[in-house]
Amino acid sequence: MNFSLTDEQRLIVDTTRAFVENELYPHEAEVERIGHLRMDLVRELQAKAIAAGLYAANMPEEVGGAGLDTLTWLLYEKELGRANYALHWTCVARPSNILLAGTDEQKERYLHPSIRGEKWDCLAMTEPGAGSDLRGMKASARPDGGDWILNGTKHFISHADLADFAIVFMATGEEDTSRGRKKLITAFFVDKGTPGFTVRDGYRNVSHRGYTNSILEFDDCRLPTSQILGEVHKGFEVANSWLGATRLQVAATCIGRAERALGHAVDWAANREQFGQQIGKFQGVSFKLADMATELKAADLMLMEAGWKYDAGTVTEMDMAMAKLKATEMLAFVADEAIQIHGGMGLMDELPLERIWRDARVERIWEGTSEIQRHIISRALLRRVGG
Repeated sequence: MNFSLTDEQRLIVDTTRAFVENELYPHEAEVERIGHLRMDLVRELQAKAIAAGLYAANMPEEVGGAGLDTLTWLLYEKELGRANYALHWTCVARPSNILLAGTDEQKERYLHPSIRGEKWDCLAMTEPGAGSDLRGMKASARPDGGDWILNGTKHFISHADLADFAIVFMATGEEDTSRGRKKLITAFFVDKGTPGFTVRDGYRNVSHRGYTNSILEFDDCRLPTSQILGEVHKGFEVANSWLGATRLQVAATCIGRAERALGHAVDWAANREQFGQQIGKFQGVSFKLADMATELKAADLMLMEAGWKYDAGTVTEMDMAMAKLKATEMLAFVADEAIQIHGGMGLMDELPLERIWRDARVERIWEGTSEIQRHIISRALLRRVGG
């Protein structure tokens, strides 16, 4: 494996980092203070991201995206991950790849406007009683003539307040499995404003201020069959086919934030003096820096290998689970140690460390908890020997 970046990759990294530092960093304090994004700011930064060629960069060239391979996309995500999550996710949007699974008519209605920055999407799977166990979802859809009637509740739905439409996963039947009866799932496009579809404010969150979550309610919401994404009862299949790299995306943004935190810690250790010398010369601090750098490098290498294997078509669920698990737990460690090195100053909002520390907590929960990742890894190991 060649570990050096190509000229194109280096240009993408440098361009993205410059955009993040010059255009996103200056607005972080405001978002942290008021807890939301002003729409005039969103539109301003969105236009700049589009002009810089950074908007919808995850999408193929043939539909108007940058056509990045997975490894290059992860390098790009790492740089974006340095900034406040709401700023980079909303203003430098990456529409969900699952939109590529739509019909030509659905792509024209949902995919292309999202790539142009005219619409935002959101994904709705999680329910109050169905988080890690999505097969346990209670929200359902039933056929009614040529239509489908949706009922139920989704929650923790990221940026649904901003989104113009939701991709909603509903139980549409049951099947017998070796573990008993399991729900069959179907995905639907639901436009905001559809009768019977209500978006309510969600919960106040300690992580990622400005990146809101919402509660979605469906009360006899009627949709035509043309709003189904993929096939009836094949919602998990379409999700698994098009959402596979989202765990790598989480890992990448975590690594970007960890790099920022480590950078602050190294600078502080080199310039802060106590007892007549730089604190970085004390073993209690220098060993922390060494451990932080080592853990970060391990996570980064694991992510890059998974991205490389994804492009080669050899990536496994275990590869992606390991990368997500390592990166999210590494970020928690690095953020905590960075604050410890700074002492009391690390908890003040003059620095981004307390935000990085808070934001790190959700990473071990969404896109599959650390326990789910460990389950995937251990299951793969046991299967190798017939377990």
